[in-house]
Amino acid sequence: MSKPLVIRGGTVLTMNDTWDVVTGDVWVVDGRIVRLGPPARDGVDPSHACDEIDATGAIVLPGFIQTHLHLCQTVFRGRADDLPLLAWLRTRVWPLEAAHDGRTLRAATRLAAGELQLGGTTTALTMETVHDTDAVFEALVPTGMRAIVGKCMMDVRGDAPARLHQTAQDALDEALALQQRWHGAADGRLHTALAPRFAISCTRELLETTAAAAAAHGLLVHTHACEQRDEVAIVRAQTGLDNLAYLAAVGLASPRLCAAHCVWTSDAERSMLVDHDIKVLHCPGSNLKLGSGIAPVTDYRARGLCVSLGADGAACNNALDMFQEMRLAATLQAAVHGPGALTARDAVAMATREGARAIGRSHDLGTIEVGRRADLIVVGTSGLHQRPWTDPYALLVYATRPSDVRATVIDGRVVARDGELTWADRRQVVEEADLAANQLAARAGLA
Repeated sequence: MSKPLVIRGGTVLTMNDTWDVVTGDVWVVDGRIVRLGPPARDGVDPSHACDEIDATGAIVLPGFIQTHLHLCQTVFRGRADDLPLLAWLRTRVWPLEAAHDGRTLRAATRLAAGELQLGGTTTALTMETVHDTDAVFEALVPTGMRAIVGKCMMDVRGDAPARLHQTAQDALDEALALQQRWHGAADGRLHTALAPRFAISCTRELLETTAAAAAAHGLLVHTHACEQRDEVAIVRAQTGLDNLAYLAAVGLASPRLCAAHCVWTSDAERSMLVDHDIKVLHCPGSNLKLGSGIAPVTDYRARGLCVSLGADGAACNNALDMFQEMRLAATLQAAVHGPGALTARDAVAMATREGARAIGRSHDLGTIEVGRRADLIVVGTSGLHQRPWTDPYALLVYATRPSDVRATVIDGRVVARDGELTWADRRQVVEEADLAANQLAARAGLA
């Protein structure tokens, strides 16, 4: 159990329903926020030792919730650039994923967790590779990260290496075995999801059994959909249906479905997203780098859909930087629909409270309110690139960088502070990742 924590004197963006901005302290006890407001000593028993963070002149806000990541791909950074989606998968990403073992997955996970936390991300919804997913969970435990992890499921081999191919039954059995071992682990910080990669790599049998298992166990389903035009055309040719219509036909359309990208959707599919409360996971940086297009985020939000943000993987972005994703989300919609179509405050909401909504945690994450889990970040505002400033949301979205994050707190535990991790030597994390990256490239024939 971590000792009580007080974050003193910051400008607190609560992100609550009334968008309250509070100047003062945030008190945390046993991983929960117990007091918010002007300085006081009655939020915590003063006889208890208390960790303190001085947030004077800084912004305090909920930790970022990234809803589409691939931690395993962090050590692929720079190995798969300048390619369209399907060639990117076939020639680089799938061979590298197949080459992973437990040790390289741990190195990738530690590198990703460190980068995410130093940049203010406290929760990750992530799709890993087909095999050795226990290693990802094992590596996450000491980091303090909050994560929903899905073992990738693929039972159509296609152009993928043999190691990424399983039968539908084996894929689902392994995913449910992970659920038995890890769902709710690490004091409730770690959970599992079911993660069929996308319609092209999964048989109808696998998708239907995944839908049934998700309903039976109350699990999120994390998949890719409508990312790129060629993908959409292949699904239509194989099934006679649009991508999301096919996912509905196999029983996956529900509030538990988290669909990454949704760049190319028909009007009928957009209505279907609303009808089933499907969550859209927007990845603007990845969509630009892979040349996939610009998702119709403004239209989705006008329909009342939950649209959250994720950086995707370091093989297609190449940074796990939520500040960049917020900035791109806002400016891309401005380019299409005009300035203000997606405001800075909207973008911060997508990175926090909408992320909590996407993963079914609106009751305890995504806002700063008494009784909520203490997933918090402190962002400095003294950088030359930040001065002067008046609106805190605009400052965060248009001027701030990950290096401006002064502290990251998850469940009341400080996991990053003043540019360093509290759970590992960042130099060792980098050395392990560099070694893993070189070994994977050699195994995959990409050295």
